[in-house]
Amino acid sequence: MAVPAKKAFALRLDPALHAAIERTAAADLRSVNAQVECLLREALARRGVKLADPRPPRRGRPPKQEREA
Repeated sequence: MAVPAKKAFALRLDPALHAAIERTAAADLRSVNAQVECLLREALARRGVKLADPRPPRRGRPPKQEREA
């Protein structure tokens, strides 16, 4: 089963806000994009919005499939 692609969109931010997100992302060892997603999930959870847990991307080689003769 393939992981669904993430929705991409442009987001305009105040430079000071972006700088603050960059600092917190660096402190958490995340990218700015991952930090924004994390902050949005936390904000929605505080409002009581239920989301499915994010599925991490599969890493490594796919399992070997046996050949049919």
